[in-house]
Parts: sequence; structure tokens; C-alpha cells
Amino acid sequence: MKKIIFICISLTVFTTSAQNEKINFPKVEEYPTEIPTKENTWVFIMTGQSNMTGRGFVEPQDTISNPRVLSINKDNKLILAKEPLAFYSSLIGLDCGLSFGKELLNHIDESIKVLILPTAVGGSSTNQWINDDEHRGIKLMSNFKEKIELAQKYGTLKGVLWHQGESDAHDELIPFYKENITVIFRKFRNISGSVNLPIYIAQLGSFFPEQEKWNKINEQIEQVSEQDENIYLIKTDDFVHKGDSLHFNSASQRLMGIRFAKTVSKTME
Repeated sequence: MKKIIFICISLTVFTTSAQNEKINFPKVEEYPTEIPTKENTWVFIMTGQSNMTGRGFVEPQDTISNPRVLSINKDNKLILAKEPLAFYSSLIGLDCGLSFGKELLNHIDESIKVLILPTAVGGSSTNQWINDDEHRGIKLMSNFKEKIELAQKYGTLKGVLWHQGESDAHDELIPFYKENITVIFRKFRNISGSVNLPIYIAQLGSFFPEQEKWNKINEQIEQVSEQDENIYLIKTDDFVHKGDSLHFNSASQRLMGIRFAKTVSKTME
């Protein structure tokens, strides 16, 4: 009986915690009053795994939309961006997308709108991306291709925001990370039709219990950015985790978005 009571209490705590995590999720979608013109719409694709999908706590400030920052819903319809942007599973939270979009507005002409397309899927590895595996119900590269087509329908694809590597931070996989992301980025560019498609890649955090493994991933990320003039590095070594030594907290997610945006603005000067 005591064991049953304990299990019931544990399930209640877990359910309550999960509900609290989503307490500020938007209840209503907002749609743009008019479809923006293609020439005035800059499109960015967010991709990778869980820290790009987002696991931060969504606060009210993260659900205040801006008519110039757009995203899509699960039906690929244009909506005003509100956090969380991801919708591929129930394991979602605050990502860096809205903070990226809002910060980018400070650096571009006021006639431009920013469209952010989420394609990241938590827990996905580079091998899964390369092989177009189905992960959590999503064929990874096929979904990316679909979003590229959507980007080209609505505007001009300006770049890919990438954060991934935690799933590859294992002794048997680490040596192949640089080669794998090089293959993935080549696929991204082939699909987009742009051999010089800008790719903005953020490093893993500096708080993992086995940090040496993450450091080896980060070293390879830096090497790839140094060897390709159209790949740009975003540092994350001062970011903080949400308490699980794995996922960025809310403040770090917003900061990542800001750093992505400032890097994008510098590359377009």
C-alpha cells in the first residue's frame, strides 16, 4: 500500500510539474493581417536537436508577438511567432527563435519581415540526419526539404541556424562529428540550391558532467566554421542550464537568439 501511495504521489508531482512547464504557452494563434511579399521576407530555418527545439521555461514576455516576426503552425500556415515555435512533439519549451527575430529587426530595414521555420527534433543525431531517418515521427532531412520549399514560396532563404551535438557526444561517435556535419551542411545547401547558403552554428554549453566530450564536439564545430567562410560560430560557454546539466535555461535561450541575430547582421553588412 505504501508503495502504491508513493507511486501515486510521484505521478501527481510529475504531472503537475509538466503542467507548470506549459502554463504560459499561448492558447490562441495569431495570423498576419496580410501575406508579406516575397522580396520583403527573410527566411531562416532553425534546426538540430533539443536545445534548438527549446526546453526553457516560457514566460509571458516570450509570447508577445511582433507583426514583423512570423513562423508556421503544424499545418504550415503562417502565424505571428510566439514561443514555443516548435510543434513536433510534446517535449518543447522556450527556444531562441522569437528573441532572434526580434533582435534582428533592430538591424534590418523596417520594410523587411522575418519568417522563422522550425525543423529541429530533440534527441536527433547526425547519422539520423544524414540518413533521413524517422525520429519521433519526423523524417529529418525530408522535413527540412519541405521547409526549404516553404521558405522559397514565401521569401528569400537567408540562412540556417544549427544547434546539435549532444547526441553525438559519445566516445564512438565523437571522431566522426566534423565529417558528419560537413555532409549535413552540404545536403542543406544542395536542397536549397545555394552552395554558399549561410549556416550559423552554436556550440554546446559548458556545464555537462562529462564536459571533455562536449569540448571535443565544440572543437570540431569551431574547425568547420574556420574552414568555410559561410559558416559562422556562436559561442555559448557562458550559458546556464535549466537544472538538468543538458538544456539551456530561458535567459540563455534568449541570449542565444540575440547572438544569432547579431552574427547574421554582421555577415550582411
